Amino acid sequence: MSIPVGPGQEVGSPAAPPIIEARGLTKTYGAGDVEVHALRHVDFTLAAGEFVVILGPSGSGKSTLLNILGGLDVPTAGSLRFRDLDLTGMDGDELTNYRRRHVGFVFQFYNLIPSLTARENVALVTDIATDPMSASEALELVGLEARLDHFPSQLSGGEQQRVAIARAVAKQPDILLCDEPTGALDVETGRLVLEVLDQVNRATGATTAVITHNVAIGLLGDRVVHMSSGEIVETTVNAERASAAEVHW
Repeated sequence: MSIPVGPGQEVGSPAAPPIIEARGLTKTYGAGDVEVHALRHVDFTLAAGEFVVILGPSGSGKSTLLNILGGLDVPTAGSLRFRDLDLTGMDGDELTNYRRRHVGFVFQFYNLIPSLTARENVALVTDIATDPMSASEALELVGLEARLDHFPSQLSGGEQQRVAIARAVAKQPDILLCDEPTGALDVETGRLVLEVLDQVNRATGATTAVITHNVAIGLLGDRVVHMSSGEIVETTVNAERASAAEVHW
């Protein structure tokens, strides 16, 4: 069902206690006449284990929200908590530690190191994580157990994105944040990547947020959060999550 809400508000959150809780998040760039309001008083929660899709056109604020949730950026105003940690009160080193211990990122472009194999690209994260799974285990989780020693140039775009997902989940993050993970892929390959993200969410319990402009992908989520002009304008609660095979665009 679709539930229209007021600017900045969020409804339809699950009954489970939030792992992430944002209140009144505001992000402003520039000053004076050239101020850009990327976020406007946004309230947002993520519960442990849920899969949330954040929908909106370019410039709607969805990437800014994701970057703040992941500790890559800081808000101009508002509060943000991860469990009992106040993220808005953290300095740069503390945010780095938060990202390292608790957050995995998947971006539109894979950011793999060309001179390293799939296994070695994933091991870059496992070498610094507190309690990681092995690189081989992470690659098996995304269906690449037969491609461990292949270099990025020997992999398709979808396989490279799956390596990037394996790298993100290898440190066993509490939160997996995905910014347009299918944006550089064709429909069939994108569907395979979405299937992997769904599988990772169900298998590891990592709270997952995927941002996209593709409305069809919203069917995969427990909730769909619609953004426009830096505000949450609507939340859709899915009675059941669709499988990636059911998604067409």
